[in-house]
Amino acid sequence: MALTDPPAVTDAHDLPATELVRLLREGEVASVELLDHFLDRVDRLDGAINAVVALDAERARERAAAADAARARGESWGPLHGLPMTVKDAFETEGVVTTSGAPELRDHMPATDSEAVARLKAAGAVVFGKTNLPLYAGDLQTYNDVYGRTNNPWAPDRTVGGSSGGSAAALAAGMTGLELGSDIGGSIRNPAHFCGVFGLKPTWGIVPERGHIPGPPGSLAPSDVGVIGPLGRSAADLALALDVLAGPAGDDAAGWRLELPPARNGGAVEGLRVATWFDDPFVPIARDTRALLDAAAGALAGAGAEVTAVDPPVGLGDLARSWERLVLPLVAARLSEDEFAAFCAGADASRVGEDDGPTMRALRAMTSRHRDWASAHEARHRHRRRFAELFEHHDVLLAPVMPTAAHPHDTETDITARVVDVDGDARSYFEGMYWCGGIGTLLVPVAVPPIGRTPGGLPVGVQVVAPHLHDRTAIAVAGHLEQLLGGFVPPPALGGAAAG
Repeated sequence: MALTDPPAVTDAHDLPATELVRLLREGEVASVELLDHFLDRVDRLDGAINAVVALDAERARERAAAADAARARGESWGPLHGLPMTVKDAFETEGVVTTSGAPELRDHMPATDSEAVARLKAAGAVVFGKTNLPLYAGDLQTYNDVYGRTNNPWAPDRTVGGSSGGSAAALAAGMTGLELGSDIGGSIRNPAHFCGVFGLKPTWGIVPERGHIPGPPGSLAPSDVGVIGPLGRSAADLALALDVLAGPAGDDAAGWRLELPPARNGGAVEGLRVATWFDDPFVPIARDTRALLDAAAGALAGAGAEVTAVDPPVGLGDLARSWERLVLPLVAARLSEDEFAAFCAGADASRVGEDDGPTMRALRAMTSRHRDWASAHEARHRHRRRFAELFEHHDVLLAPVMPTAAHPHDTETDITARVVDVDGDARSYFEGMYWCGGIGTLLVPVAVPPIGRTPGGLPVGVQVVAPHLHDRTAIAVAGHLEQLLGGFVPPPALGGAAAG
C-alpha cells in the first residue's frame, strides 16, 4: 500500500509510533515507504524549522529494505521493527556526526552507538537522522553555532525549548516516528510542553547514559539528576519506548533486573488519587497556562478521579536551590582552568555582597566544594523522603512544566540578562527551569502530555509526577489526559506566528 492510499497511512506523519509499528507489522506499509515519507517531509518542511540537522539516509534505506525483507520472511527484529526515527544530537551514533551543538565536535564521528541508541536499533528501529539542541544540551532554547536555531512548528517566532528542542519540533511537524531525548533540568519536559507532544523523564538510573554528550565523548560515569527518555505523539509511545530503553547495562546486567510495578489504581482513572500543585510564589504561572492546568485537573475529577490541591512537602524555592547545588557543579566541570578561575573570582565577590539572585546563586553553586555537594545530596534525599510520604496518600502529583507557553526567541541577549514576560511582569529567564529542575532532583518519573492550547494557539503540557519507579503510573495518567483532552494535535500550516 502506498502512503497516499486511504485510509491507513494518508496522514502517517501524524500517527503515533504505536500505530506506525502496527501498520508495519501487519504489512499495510513498508519501512522503506515510511522512511521516504519522513525524508520527503524533512526536505520540504525543515528549512523553516531546522529540527533535523544530520541525515544518514542511504544507510537508513538499506536497513529499512532489510527490515521489509525480514518481515516478508516472517522474522521480527523486535517491537520497533522497521520504524524510522531520529535521535537528539547528544547521543553518539555509529557512523553519524554527533556534535552536541559544539563546534569542536563538528567532525566527531563515533565508531559505536550510545547504549540507548543501540537498544533502539536492537529493537528494530531505523535511525535516519539527528535532531538539534543547544550547545552541550545547556539551555532552555535550541540553537548553536554548528546548526543554528530551531523554530517552533506552532509559531516560528517562538522557541521550541531545550535541550531536546529539535526532538520535540521534529515530532510535532511530522518529520519522524519517535524520538530519543535527555533531561537534567527539563530538557525533555519543556520542549514537549512548548511543542505539544509527549515526553517522559524516567526514574533516574533506569536507562543507561553511556554515549551521551555531555560529559565528554568516552565518559563512563552517569550524571547526577540527568536521565535518558523518549518523546512521542502519544502516551502509548512513551510506554513502547520505555520497555525498549529501560534496564541495567554493563556490569550491573550480570545480576540486576528491572521490573517496574504496574500502574497504580489498576491503571484506571476512576478512584485515582491526584494531588495538584499549581501555585508557588517562587515561580508564578501565567494566567492562560494556569487555566489549562485547572481544566486538566477538572477533567480528571469529572472522570472519577479524587483531585486535591496540596501544599508541597518542600517548597519550589528549596527544590530549585537543591537543583542548582547538585547540577550546576557538573556544568563547571566542563570549563577550562581559566574559565573556572574567572567563575571563582565572581563567586568570591558575590559572597561579600547581598545579591541572592539566580546569577549569583549559579556562580556560587558552580564553584562549590565537595562538602557543599555532600550537604546538598543529603538535603535532596530528605526532600525525597518527604515527597514519598505524599505519595502514600496520592497516586500522582500534577505540576506546571513552565511559567508560560512558548515565548519568543531570545538567543542574542546574554543569558544572565534574559527575561520572560509573565502576564506583563518581566521575570528572570532562569525561572523557566525551576519547576522541572526542582522536581527533577527527586529522581522520580515524570510524564508530560499536552493538555490544550492558549487563546493565542500555543500548546501547554503538565508534569505528571509519580513515585519512584512508578513510571507506568505517570504514563497511564498521561494517557487518561490524552483521552480526556484530545492529546497530540498537528500544528497548523507552518507559515506565521501564533497570536498572543
